[in-house]
Amino acid sequence: MADMLVKLYDIPFSYALEEKLSEEGIKIKKALAPDRSKIIEFSKTCSKDDYSDEVSAAFCNNPVTCYIATKEKKIIGFACYEATAKNFFGPMAVLDSERKKGIGKALLLRSLESMRELGYAYAVIGWPAKSAVEFYKKCAGAVMIDESSSGVYKRMIEIDE
Repeated sequence: MADMLVKLYDIPFSYALEEKLSEEGIKIKKALAPDRSKIIEFSKTCSKDDYSDEVSAAFCNNPVTCYIATKEKKIIGFACYEATAKNFFGPMAVLDSERKKGIGKALLLRSLESMRELGYAYAVIGWPAKSAVEFYKKCAGAVMIDESSSGVYKRMIEIDE
């Protein structure tokens, strides 16, 4: 799968969506170091993929480059940026039971807003799952990058290009 590209100067703001989620008891907030182990543990189990290495990398940045969604003081989703590589968004996951409520969109937009504040004009969504491509197109206007290789991920042990 190729990467996707987002024009950060065209993304919508997340404020209205976050306000709506807040009324439902869902909060979007920047992760803090004291919650690191809880968020890493969540990232291992919240989806079919284990994102704990990338979440750990997001906690090495200062400030931390991870947002979380909480409900009733429990983590229900997360999104990272600048974890795999500079100017890269991801990984992101929301519990299956909490999907289709706008949580993933709010996490995505808040992360992209932070990347814009860092001075980037564009962001790369690294190697999205096929099932997420339409979500990224719809929520952030992301477009596929014409690339036949695994991009930065070809340096991974499991990939031999």
